[in-house]
Amino acid sequence: MLAFLSCLASVCCLSTAILVPITITSDWTGRFQGDLNFLITEEVVGWEVKINFSAPITLIDRLSMTHRLFQEWMGDVISHSPDNTHFTLVNKQHNGILHKGDTLHIQMFADGTKYDLNEVLEKSILFYEAQRSGKLPSTNRIPWRGDSALGDKGNNGEDLTGGWYDAGDHVKFNFPMAFSVTSLAWGLLEFKDAYVDAGQLDYMYDCLQWPLEYLMKCHVAPHEYYVQVGDGGQDHAYWGRPENMTMPRPAYKIDEQHPGSDVAAETAAAFAASYLVFKTRNGTFAEKLLEHAMQLFDFAEAFPGKYSDSVSAASAYYRSDAIEDEMCWGGIWMFLATKDPHYLQVAESNYISGAAWGQEFLNHMKPFIVKVLLYKVTKKDIYKTDLEATFTDWMPGGTIPYTPNGLAFRSQWGSNRYSANMALIAIMASLQGVHTQAYQKWAESQINLMLGDAGRSFVVGFGTNPPTQPHHRSSSCPMYPAPCSSFNMQRDGPNPHVLYGALVGGPNQNGQYTDKRSDYVSNEVACDYNAGFQSAVAGIKALYMRGDLP
Repeated sequence: MLAFLSCLASVCCLSTAILVPITITSDWTGRFQGDLNFLITEEVVGWEVKINFSAPITLIDRLSMTHRLFQEWMGDVISHSPDNTHFTLVNKQHNGILHKGDTLHIQMFADGTKYDLNEVLEKSILFYEAQRSGKLPSTNRIPWRGDSALGDKGNNGEDLTGGWYDAGDHVKFNFPMAFSVTSLAWGLLEFKDAYVDAGQLDYMYDCLQWPLEYLMKCHVAPHEYYVQVGDGGQDHAYWGRPENMTMPRPAYKIDEQHPGSDVAAETAAAFAASYLVFKTRNGTFAEKLLEHAMQLFDFAEAFPGKYSDSVSAASAYYRSDAIEDEMCWGGIWMFLATKDPHYLQVAESNYISGAAWGQEFLNHMKPFIVKVLLYKVTKKDIYKTDLEATFTDWMPGGTIPYTPNGLAFRSQWGSNRYSANMALIAIMASLQGVHTQAYQKWAESQINLMLGDAGRSFVVGFGTNPPTQPHHRSSSCPMYPAPCSSFNMQRDGPNPHVLYGALVGGPNQNGQYTDKRSDYVSNEVACDYNAGFQSAVAGIKALYMRGDLP
């Protein structure tokens, strides 16, 4: 890792500045510990050290959300360059006086990744906390959010409070919510070490448990499942806080007369993947998840049908064109959770070789992600061949166009989301030995473009020139009781509250992006936008930690 890295530091406030190189005392792959030792040649009252690295570093010792490069007692970082190559450190009160012949010793700990991936993980989890609906816990970390939608009920009075609001609106769409949970759970399963190292493991378990509790509430009978709360038309006509909603919030369900194999199998996948996450953490909760997963997948098999044909309120937002991809996706996760070969048979029988991009809005990942899991489980050449063909299409030279900065551009609406999801698939494929180095570096390049390589960050509250006007109602409203209306959507200027960690839709094909709240195509945020992105970030961090990325 350190072959590319060099460091020179100088101590000022002397008649002649002293220049020294860094001495690496410990080199863990992907990170290092280093020492700077200055031999003092004259009396010093107060000192300043300027440190210059040959490549960007990420600071891994952190307090709250601020960087700490050095042990707390050594000094204070008063500035650093946007690219994290130059740092200025000044003395503490207790160590500012040095005498001739003394040695000023400074120890540092740093990470070799270009961006602070710990911070990205931390803030992405905060984004999901900002999306919470229902009665918030006493541990709520989002000061501008409160209890909301406490009257969400099913047709027979069932409690449907909780879950995540989908995007910048306040509808709870279970189809993308379940998909987001599965993607996040998969990332935690594969890259738990990244969350542990980032100090985010407990927060991540809480992040997943919140929507899982809600999704289980929605499954009110073995073959009866509420899939949406809130009417999209009425909701989208309201610009304000979720805490102040007064419009009706109808609930929509699937049952034997109104089937929805796609959303049932999608939710079964979320429960099965999360069962694997929680089985060593909370066995009782995990068993509940598995029970719901088995009932929902049985429902999906026994009563085939597209949920958007049964729930017309969903068709304008998350329409489904087919059920095969969800049956395949859900079947694989059910097999991984139970080892029952029936589920693998269902998955393989629903696999469509060489599946192209579906027209449905949500279906931006599953036709390709199933290839990774099926190859992992079966090692059959057909899945590897289809996976390679997919990335031949996505890599430079394929049919997918690129922005001038190098972002693979699948679609204008959520351009970052598509590339982030494909980055996750590339990382997962690399773990199975499929073009390991090429896929990992391509994935990292796509994520880095979202973190700053495009000249700006596309993650709210992170990095250089991040978005300040995400298309998001609650963060655009001033603190209650100040009024909030469509005026707040149209006004220019940053949102009053920082929606930390939210990945915005992204640039157009020319790489152009305008940070404007009313531009919902470029500045929309959503739970499924962050899901593949967050798991890909965890994957890149884990690969550095494991020594797989140079």
